[in-house]
Amino acid sequence: MHSRIAIIKMSKPVFQSAAPFNADVLALPVTDLDSASDWYCKHFGMTEIERADAPNSAVILERDGVRIGFAINGGDPSQDGAAIRVHDINGIKAELEANGIGVANTRVDERDGERFNVFFVVAPDGLCYYFNEPVSG
Repeated sequence: MHSRIAIIKMSKPVFQSAAPFNADVLALPVTDLDSASDWYCKHFGMTEIERADAPNSAVILERDGVRIGFAINGGDPSQDGAAIRVHDINGIKAELEANGIGVANTRVDERDGERFNVFFVVAPDGLCYYFNEPVSG
């Protein structure tokens, strides 16, 4: 008699899109690009893909094809951030917690008749992130 082992492929939690709270998800305000890049690479699992000096010093990071940028543009980080649509919100939350991030409790929000599982993260630079995934079923 042969035993069977079922192999279940687990899908990796992924970023699907990012939208800014204010003007530009590729120019979220920070005061130190090196610190921002290091923190988001370490804690959000992003990779730095581009740097620019003009018109403002900026850095672009990417994860799963989704880009978020940071710029020294005089903006107030505590008044900005991004909504990040994800696949596997519980996996993303567990990953962020394992990376040392304090994560708010997950809740269900409703917008335009659609329900979303959501949680918030406030980064050390003051930017706020609204992680969200549509409720299936």
